[in-house]
Amino acid sequence: MNEHEKMKNGLWYDANYDPALIKDRLLAEDLCFDYNHVRPSNIGMKTKILKQLLPNAQENITILSPFYTDYGTNCFIGEHTFINHNVYLMDGATITIGKHCFIGPNCGLYTANHPFLIDERNSGLEQALPITLEDNVWLGANVTILPGVTISEGAVIGAGSVVIKDIPPHVVAVGNPCKVIRTITENDSIQYKEIV
Repeated sequence: MNEHEKMKNGLWYDANYDPALIKDRLLAEDLCFDYNHVRPSNIGMKTKILKQLLPNAQENITILSPFYTDYGTNCFIGEHTFINHNVYLMDGATITIGKHCFIGPNCGLYTANHPFLIDERNSGLEQALPITLEDNVWLGANVTILPGVTISEGAVIGAGSVVIKDIPPHVVAVGNPCKVIRTITENDSIQYKEIV
């Protein structure tokens, strides 16, 4: 089993020194560089680069630059999703982002884990576990999502939260570590807020 196969199967793999993985990351880094240096008004060029960088993204997504990803090919992004400035998708494992998601500025989705023992960590070993955001998830600014986490349909994650475990659907969750504080209800409608 090569290092790429180990990575895809959630096994410990050589992330730092494997030539094939280094080559893949350099390609993604070059594409991120190109994307981040195109004028925002040059939509045609930005779209062309994004299709190379994120071949598994659906149509009608918005990604504001700067944007960063390790491979790009492990990112699956649903239509009508909005990704704000300075988001980093560390996609050693699959990162799945559903339809109509809002991802605030400076968010990081990190699939990578490293050994605690110094010698093992310094050897370049890494493990990658998938991250899933189901449809209609909203991440506030500066949210951190750790390896293996699923955020379920319609959940709202408050700004600055660090999400270390799965979040159920249709809740507001905040904090470090992120915890559910309540369910989202019809009383959250802006119509109710305008009346008061």
